Amino acid sequence: MRFIINSQLLQKHLNAMSGVISNNNTVPIISCFLFHLEGNTLTIRATDLDTTMICDIELDNAAVDGIDSIAVPAKLMLDMLKSMDDVPLNVSVNPSNFSIDISSGEGKYSIAGQNADTFPKAPELKETVQTTMPASVLVNAINKTAFAASTDEMRQQMSGIYCDMTPESVTFVATDAHKLVRYRRTDLHADEPASFILPRKPILQVKNILSLNKEEETVTIDYNNTNVYFTFENFRIICQLVEGKYPNYEAAIPKDNPNKLTVDRSTFINTLRRISLFANQATHQVRLTIKEREVEISSEDVEFSNNAHESMPCSYEGTPMDIGFNAKFLTEMVSNLDTEQILIEMSHPSRAGIIFPIHENDEANSGEEVLMLVMPVMLANY
Repeated sequence: MRFIINSQLLQKHLNAMSGVISNNNTVPIISCFLFHLEGNTLTIRATDLDTTMICDIELDNAAVDGIDSIAVPAKLMLDMLKSMDDVPLNVSVNPSNFSIDISSGEGKYSIAGQNADTFPKAPELKETVQTTMPASVLVNAINKTAFAASTDEMRQQMSGIYCDMTPESVTFVATDAHKLVRYRRTDLHADEPASFILPRKPILQVKNILSLNKEEETVTIDYNNTNVYFTFENFRIICQLVEGKYPNYEAAIPKDNPNKLTVDRSTFINTLRRISLFANQATHQVRLTIKEREVEISSEDVEFSNNAHESMPCSYEGTPMDIGFNAKFLTEMVSNLDTEQILIEMSHPSRAGIIFPIHENDEANSGEEVLMLVMPVMLANY
């Protein structure tokens, strides 16, 4: 097995795949990349047993002598490539001892590879349903939802992104019980209704790779009851779905919210960030005192005698109220919107606030519906 490949091209693909590899592997072989050569196509595979990532690289100069596959230590290979200039690499594998010999200009390197026969096989998906969507839509859905997923290992069902596909729309949801995001596309449809929970780690890998490509791509998604298969560009990602039933998130969204607060998004974020510096660092609690044309944001840390308050203009329809929020959650959610103004709908200081982006025209909002929910915190004197 021998081939010539550009160092930066190889590094780019290995970096994209390295996120799949776990640092604490109970199976040593999966600390490696699997290189497989067939004709002039080099196929690279990485796995953590739950997720498998595969990519194909077309080569100009390659040949199979002796063996066509080798397991390459991931960390050593990546560390070597990071320190290299943009140069061609001559790679050859000794079939007798699995040694990987690499030469580049004056440099010669030898890496101890492993027998590819012990590398886990890629899972085969059977009886799948297929759908497609633009890469930009998938990236946007992940960006707007993944941050809200739970990191509690005891809540596996809430650790991923819930995907609900119907003939009318495609909906992505994430929640950790303190905050919730529902991202819906009414311009996307599925031939058959289906719902499943996408695991957070591989979904972020999909997003990272798609975000690197500036050209519009189409992502093909094949899924069944246990696995999902993403195909785009020269990458394929196969991952196990999160088991269990997702919580009834619609029941957590208040339907009647007569109090409506409209604010400038960037001003609101910056004010929250300043005021939260003076809040209790355990609760991050801030108070919103809302009136018709003004909202005052305040915080207090009794233990250190710190407090702050700041007013900003707003447009408000409803009953004046004081309501408390976790500033960290509120800032995080509003930061993941991209409109100039946002709408916060509320019904009572003890019930969740609902955040919507306000688009200046319908074209900017074509087919996209974003709803963010943040739970309030009880104010000390309420």
